[in-house]
Amino acid sequence: MAEDDVYTKDGTIDIHKNPANKKKTGKWKACRFILGNECCERLAYYGMSTNLVNYLQIRLNMDNVAASNSVTSWSGTCYLTPLIGAFLADAYLGRYWTIASFSIFYVFGMTLLTMAASVPGLKPSCDNTVCHPTGGQTAVTFIALYLIALGTGGIKPCVSSFGADQFDENDEGERKKKSSFFNWFYFSINVGAMIASSVLVWIQMNVGWGWGFGVPAVAMAIAVVFFFSGSSLYRLQKPAGSPLTRILQVIVAACRKQGVQVPEDKSLLYETADDVESKIEGSRKLEHTNELKFLDKACVLRESDGMKGQGNAWILCTVTQVEELKSIIRLLPVWACGIVFSAVYSQMSTMFVLQGNIMDQHIGASFKIPSASLSIFDTLSVLFWAPVYDRLIVPMAKKFTNNERGFTQLQRMGIGLVISVFSMVAAGVLEVFRLEYVRKNKLYDAEYIPMSIFWQVPQYFLIGCAEVFTFIGQLEFFYDQAPDAMRSMMAALSLTTVGLGNYLSTLLVTIVTTVTTRHGKLGWIPNNLNKGHLDYFFWLLAILSVLNFFAYLFVAKCYRYKKVTGHLR
Repeated sequence: MAEDDVYTKDGTIDIHKNPANKKKTGKWKACRFILGNECCERLAYYGMSTNLVNYLQIRLNMDNVAASNSVTSWSGTCYLTPLIGAFLADAYLGRYWTIASFSIFYVFGMTLLTMAASVPGLKPSCDNTVCHPTGGQTAVTFIALYLIALGTGGIKPCVSSFGADQFDENDEGERKKKSSFFNWFYFSINVGAMIASSVLVWIQMNVGWGWGFGVPAVAMAIAVVFFFSGSSLYRLQKPAGSPLTRILQVIVAACRKQGVQVPEDKSLLYETADDVESKIEGSRKLEHTNELKFLDKACVLRESDGMKGQGNAWILCTVTQVEELKSIIRLLPVWACGIVFSAVYSQMSTMFVLQGNIMDQHIGASFKIPSASLSIFDTLSVLFWAPVYDRLIVPMAKKFTNNERGFTQLQRMGIGLVISVFSMVAAGVLEVFRLEYVRKNKLYDAEYIPMSIFWQVPQYFLIGCAEVFTFIGQLEFFYDQAPDAMRSMMAALSLTTVGLGNYLSTLLVTIVTTVTTRHGKLGWIPNNLNKGHLDYFFWLLAILSVLNFFAYLFVAKCYRYKKVTGHLR
């Protein structure tokens, strides 16, 4: 067998730093460990976070607004710390060692949170239904939560890209399997989330918070074992040096040459002589594009540059290096349109839970389902729609679009944005009917309203359907459109939409509360929601989602996909 047929052509190596053998490494045999790791890690994360708003209310004695804002601020941080992990992965450690290193913070944070909920002295003292946390006990809880946020920063941006790295882009058979990987990756996330939102939430509300947080901590330890078990089968991409340095080099070089004229013949722009590989470790060459022409000045070779300039990237950059920056800039408008969608998604762990808290949670005479457990219908929706999309919708769409993926990634994301509007409409309509029932029967001070909590199912199910289109499409889109040597950074960038969506939700709740409580009014979101107008908040999000969709249509129409040349060796 020829050497070219033995080893991968995308520059990957094995755990021993040898060229990756195509038969012995990667593909689905490696991915099963990555998917198992992700399933257990997500079980740990959602097992702790799904019901967190209730923990803060019950154990830390927070009101509705404080608990909701604390959860969304923490959740937002969980989706911003990936920028740290992604930078280290792309620049220095590689994805494998970044995941391994940050898992330590994750396990330590989960252990500390379990202790804060179960160890006398660390857990708040409670009498009847009221707890009395000290400042130190509250501090320990939040230290644990933000250690977890730091731990997720090394895992979230790397694990999906690490899984996709197991398929050689230069092998047609393997490349086709990569798109399916993202669907099954998201499927495995939701298997973990389903167990978390059903079994673990029930344990937290009926057995105790110590057990409720202890099981997720064990799940995270199992996730680490899963990950290391597949080490001998993994394909590793070599780190390519600091992506931020390369970006700054382009900007500095372009500014230095602001008076230089860019030649009409783009073949005169500086690029390495190698026909296949660029100067950037682990990156293919990118074709020149005509947008953002000012940046092209960075790769104009002046007579004064000489041989010295060709060795100094602060003076002269390659076309590929310039196109890396252009690729990122082109992604930013698409990225921005995901923030409002993420604000809608964040309502599952906040306003949906608070809405469910005052509805009838009983199944039969004695069994009571925790309101946070309703998120299982979001999970079931994803578990239903992910394989349906992969096995039914894509083949059907191919007949009409002639696209091997059924829809382009941008079309897929847009469909999800539309579905998210209907989720907010469903939540708003339910709240209108609930408040009408309260007014008609004068149940303003009732602990719960005799309306089944299962009326919330449609809004959860629609959110899950929207996820399959938007979030999975976004994962695949940012991986495909990212420069080869910046894939962890771009995965982190896509995740920041979730973080910023949580912060946007926090900001909206804060503004709404401030404005609507003037002159002694109760406002839209009081502690007693029977006297508020939570439906107005859902209508606000629906309107923002519609405006966001029209902005997205304009952005998607203007977007130009990247073009690569050659392959890695």
